[in-house]
Amino acid sequence: MYSDFSTPIDQSSIACVIYWAYNFFDMEPFAYDLDEKDIKKERRKARELRASQWWKRRCAKGVCHYCGKKTPPGELTMDHIVPVSRGGKSTKGNIVPACKACNTKKKQLLPMEWEEYLSKR
Repeated sequence: MYSDFSTPIDQSSIACVIYWAYNFFDMEPFAYDLDEKDIKKERRKARELRASQWWKRRCAKGVCHYCGKKTPPGELTMDHIVPVSRGGKSTKGNIVPACKACNTKKKQLLPMEWEEYLSKR
């Protein structure tokens, strides 16, 4: 299968989009029934990424992913865009630097829930 941009799309990606759309439009809570072993595995992977040069370069930019404010690199925290507790993985595509204020406010919200939260402020 191919998208409009001629990029290959696998069946699991399509299933994810369909599942996301179903939950978004029905406003059902989006959560996985994860066991403690899976959560610990993802947290371990996050710790490994935190020690990587990739993460250090991301933080060196000194910009919060959510509010865009300049923040000293040492004060940036690691945030999972899709939280581990909601089925997110500790991968480079799902981890961003965030200031403590944004990370605290975002808590365990998904991107669309975070956008809704911001629009109501």
